[in-house]
Amino acid sequence: MACPASTQQILEVNARYHDGAAAGYDAKWGIDYGSAGRAQVLGKLTKTLGRAPAFESALELGAGTGYFGLHLLAAGAVQRLACTDISEGMIAALRANAERLGLDAKSTVCEAARLPFEDGSFDFVFGHAVLHHLPDLHGAFAEMYRVLAPGGTIAFAGEPSQRGHRLATLPKRAAGVAAPGWRRLVQAHPARIGANDGGADNHRLEAVVDVHTFTPEVLRAYAAEAGFTAIRIGGEELLANWFGWISRTLEASADPATVPLRWQRFAHRGYLLLQRLDRPLERVLPASGFYNLLVAGTKP
Repeated sequence: MACPASTQQILEVNARYHDGAAAGYDAKWGIDYGSAGRAQVLGKLTKTLGRAPAFESALELGAGTGYFGLHLLAAGAVQRLACTDISEGMIAALRANAERLGLDAKSTVCEAARLPFEDGSFDFVFGHAVLHHLPDLHGAFAEMYRVLAPGGTIAFAGEPSQRGHRLATLPKRAAGVAAPGWRRLVQAHPARIGANDGGADNHRLEAVVDVHTFTPEVLRAYAAEAGFTAIRIGGEELLANWFGWISRTLEASADPATVPLRWQRFAHRGYLLLQRLDRPLERVLPASGFYNLLVAGTKP
């Protein structure tokens, strides 16, 4: 399938792919709604903001199945939460997760450049791994600014950097070559294509739903053009990114039910260890060298 050319086509493909992927999304990415997942979310937002998150009313863009927002709500880091996503399937999964966790989160299907909220409705707008899916970033940043009250804050984490995205192709390719031998070693069965994201046809759309990679300068420019000040740009995950893409690529090649628990524990613990080793590097190396970029800003 060729890359969609228009904003509307990109929106439609994103909705279609994420609708199909919603049911298996949490399993595919190993999303955890316990204490480990909560620590990850709070840590990423604290790093992005430069302080611990504490907000009264919050809006999450591209909320998916609720991983980021529901953890913030459960931790008391936000008191009221509204979630949006262009995918009806993702919003349905989010509602199911919220009900299972006993959390009250409002949710709406909409696109980020056309938010159905009044001016000044929130004091925090945030998201994780969402900006790179949005075809109209100028419109999305303008809408964030509009729905924020004066003094409100934006924070987005998990956005792929241009350099980090290019470097990530190396561990992905290496793991792809090693996958058959790895499966034999751990006695895992080959995966059915698209088993975790809606079938083979839907799986093919995954390659076209990511429409941007960023430099720190580009992210800063989008925020500044919308009117945000006190803009913070950071980077995260270098060693953890390489390890993470290797383990994810290997696991994606296998039937999840046949991947041994001992491997899952090794991969999870290894990723967390390398995240800790990355932290001192994040303080001294330029943000552009990391896989993920972070951006925060304030509405005057």
